[in-house]
Amino acid sequence: MNKKTTDFGVIVARFQVARLHDAHKDLIQTVCNDHAKVIIFLGLAPNLGTKNNPLDFESRKKMVLETFPDVNVLYINDRVSDEDWSRDLDRQLSNPHLVAPGKTVTLYGSRDSFIQYYTGKFPTQELIPESTVSGTESRKLAGTKVKGTQDFREGAIWITQNQWPRVIATVDIALINRKDRKLLLGRKPNEKLLRFIGGYSTPNSQSFEEDAARELKEETHIEVGDLQYIGSTFIKDWRYEDEEDKIKTTFFFAEYTFGVAQADDDIAETKWVSLDLGQELKKLIVPEHQVLVEMLLKYLDNLR
Repeated sequence: MNKKTTDFGVIVARFQVARLHDAHKDLIQTVCNDHAKVIIFLGLAPNLGTKNNPLDFESRKKMVLETFPDVNVLYINDRVSDEDWSRDLDRQLSNPHLVAPGKTVTLYGSRDSFIQYYTGKFPTQELIPESTVSGTESRKLAGTKVKGTQDFREGAIWITQNQWPRVIATVDIALINRKDRKLLLGRKPNEKLLRFIGGYSTPNSQSFEEDAARELKEETHIEVGDLQYIGSTFIKDWRYEDEEDKIKTTFFFAEYTFGVAQADDDIAETKWVSLDLGQELKKLIVPEHQVLVEMLLKYLDNLR
């Protein structure tokens, strides 16, 4: 690399790790050796406290400055469009309060960095470190370690206090045998009352319908095709009663055609219950699912 080809060396990175590894330090030190002025832009994701972006800007800034106190650490927001992101970066680097007029800039990144997505006006250069480190693997490893320090506990608490309250999405399904006028319910281990078959929605599924059909098959070994939407509702689950996070479920109706119900997964027993019980069904149902009984009965009335 040509020495001091530009006035400013600019690194764009994420550094979503607990500490700077040798590869990170080598990259930063290389740029510092060749430029009098060094700026580091830390990528800022819209979501805080995720697996890929567990750390906020300030904690990463302090981590960098601990080893490299003379660099200028700023942030660059993630954008949907690479072009918009590139314009944002160029706009910041064109600010005369940051880069004086007439001064030149080179952007630096490692292999698989921002460079391949950058569409702006400044020259870029890829740096290949002598050693490599996977931020993903570093985070996974950090996630397996529990430390008995106050700092560790405060860090764990901090992330919980700086997230938006979450909605936990679940699905439930009312499987009905029209011929016998019966409803299939399930019972979990250590529970006496019954509940609708269902479970959590998964991030990788295509729809709530897919989640509901999957849960029905996993918990009863019965497969259905056509699912009808009944509605959605808040579930007053005792596990989240004192939490800001809450459960909302999407409720579906399906008609039984064939198959023998076999309890599986986290269901200990399946049971067909007569729909003629009407409101008396609630006496058989766990409290958090009694609202689903109301929704089902209203839905069946409307069908008639």
